[in-house]
Amino acid sequence: MIEWTGRPAYQQVADDLRRRIAADEFTESGRLPSLAELQEGYKVTITVAREAIRTLRSEGLAVSHQGKGAFLTPDSPGLARGADSNAAVDALRQEVEVLRREVGELRERIATLEAS
Repeated sequence: MIEWTGRPAYQQVADDLRRRIAADEFTESGRLPSLAELQEGYKVTITVAREAIRTLRSEGLAVSHQGKGAFLTPDSPGLARGADSNAAVDALRQEVEVLRREVGELRERIATLEAS
């Protein structure tokens, strides 16, 4: 699931969870996937799963109860809808930066080949 985009894996997991929250996927139970479920579903380490949940908590989308898991806050869906668009814009900005670097490298290679 996680791809090499230059964006940290935990942010990719948090982005997908945010998208799923905005789509009301967890609204019925109010419970987010456990760390083990995140590891299995996204094929990531426990550290990545923890950091993704920590990110959602810092954004006010989730609360954690030791031994019980992570749960949505009452305004999670609305917050996630707003955060989802911000995350998409940030991801696009990062992708544009990667593409700019690659185009610059290609220009240098072309210049080198033309000079030969």
